[in-house]
Amino acid sequence: MAIVYEDMVLIKYAEKEGDNTLITISCPDKIGLGCDLCRVLFQFGLTIDKADFSTDGRWCYLVFWVVGKQTTRWSLLKERMLNVCPICLPELSKIYYYKSQFEKPTSSNLFLLKFFLNNDQSTLLHDVTKVLNELELTIRRVKVSTTPEERIVNLFFVIDTRDELHTKKRQDETISLLNDTIGVDMITCEIKPVGAEVSTSNSFIPREEEMYSLFCLPNEIEKNDVGLFVSSPVSITLDNTLSPSHSRIQIVCQNRKGLVYDVMRTLKDNNIKVCHGRFFTKVNCEFDLLVMRIVDEDKQNELCSRLRMELLCPLRMETMRRGPNNNTELIVVNPVEVLSNRGRPLVFHDITHGLKSLDVGIFWVEIVRHRIHDQEWEVYKILLDDHDDDGDEDIPFSRNVIEDCVRKKLMSWE
Repeated sequence: MAIVYEDMVLIKYAEKEGDNTLITISCPDKIGLGCDLCRVLFQFGLTIDKADFSTDGRWCYLVFWVVGKQTTRWSLLKERMLNVCPICLPELSKIYYYKSQFEKPTSSNLFLLKFFLNNDQSTLLHDVTKVLNELELTIRRVKVSTTPEERIVNLFFVIDTRDELHTKKRQDETISLLNDTIGVDMITCEIKPVGAEVSTSNSFIPREEEMYSLFCLPNEIEKNDVGLFVSSPVSITLDNTLSPSHSRIQIVCQNRKGLVYDVMRTLKDNNIKVCHGRFFTKVNCEFDLLVMRIVDEDKQNELCSRLRMELLCPLRMETMRRGPNNNTELIVVNPVEVLSNRGRPLVFHDITHGLKSLDVGIFWVEIVRHRIHDQEWEVYKILLDDHDDDGDEDIPFSRNVIEDCVRKKLMSWE
């Protein structure tokens, strides 16, 4: 019997506004599949209201109840979810899937997107980031600076998830959409391939003594009361008494953007296989998960500690004064997925969205990777344009207001 590959992911659209769209996935199982699927939903800006997971060890069945948007591209979402589902190979099963390509995907090339803007257009950075997200261009590094001629130089180091940016058609599409967004204020724009070493070199090395809270260990998060994104209580319990082969993990916490992704990513990074699970939202969000049994007490404590850190502090944020003009510098840090080496989705998009809503310009920005405490971190370093031509502080918002606004955008707290 042959099963059509596209039937692995089925989408039942909401009948009316306010209803959930039902997404059903039935495919071979793998460790981290829940994380990969939740990441796709996260990237498309969908909110998960409820989820069910079940597997027999070889085959899994997942259901998501999500809140869509008018702009959601459902056909593309289905395509991206199919891309992360494992393939059932003929030599391993009697069931066959029809798929155009069975080969292992090759690593994508890095490209430099370089364009110049007029100096008064720095708040357009969010619009540019939004366009790149819609084009499915993953931002690996950004440098924005101002020339002596008071023009803004934008350097975006990107990877094309479609692996087509080397073609003239794809480049023309990208430049055309940027031109439509920016308009006459774009001076020049060009795209060219660059070496991978460009995006991995650390020109910015964080000063640990000044930003210790951004890289503190799990057991230091609540003790130092620093960098907390969530103030409500977080409850995590791990129970081995209900099953001889499984551990039960129960979590109760406050809802926010990327919550299910953060939980599933933590389990994936710790090589924890979810056998059955349920997530739903009432007053708070509740997880009820059955995972392969964790016998070692130290591993139990380490996992609970990691989960608590990700729930309380999914990102780290700090503002400080930098440079000869004493500008405000905003630094946002998030952990990188261990196995896939990918950073958190939409971070730069949400940061620029928050700054644009306050009408705060960006003078300089850089995104780099840094390893500390045996964990790789993605660091967003943003120098704000908060001074007038005389060097006096001109920004009408305090650093706390800026942090609060960006935090709300990152967590979808309106």
